[in-house]
Amino acid sequence: MERNEGGHAPERERAGEPRAARGQSVGSEPRQEGESAPKVVKSDAEWRGELTPEQYHITREKGTERAFTGEYYHTKEPGVYRCVCCGAELFSSEDKFESGSGWPSFTAPVAPDNVEQAEDRSHFMERTEVLCSRCDAHLGHVFDDGPGPTGLRYCINSAALRLDPAREEGSGER
Repeated sequence: MERNEGGHAPERERAGEPRAARGQSVGSEPRQEGESAPKVVKSDAEWRGELTPEQYHITREKGTERAFTGEYYHTKEPGVYRCVCCGAELFSSEDKFESGSGWPSFTAPVAPDNVEQAEDRSHFMERTEVLCSRCDAHLGHVFDDGPGPTGLRYCINSAALRLDPAREEGSGER
């Protein structure tokens, strides 16, 4: 585990939010200010039983799928991308863009407190890891070379996501 100068593990940051703003809604569940998000905690065996080997490797072991191979890399279908582990709303198709990186890329999460960021110094690089704030699933990384309005590029593994397609109005589905 990484340690800072004081010997403590670095604190995770909510994406784009000051520390005082943590504890607001995760997914679509509205909560009162100060109420904490329900954490999803499961055993290793439970995660292995619910996820495919690739999903498990990426989300629970901080793996990465090969570039240009993910299910959602070229997807343009409207909807909300949810965490494959816990179902939390993470990214909207409205914020998805073609980055040329080989992974689905987004300019921002659905809500800043739905993801956390952590320092990642693996593979001889300094990067910012993106995690689901509800279940701590590894999603990918965020970089500061994205388009407006945020200037950010959330580079996310398809295997960490599940697309919840937008329903057409009047379709009778709810």
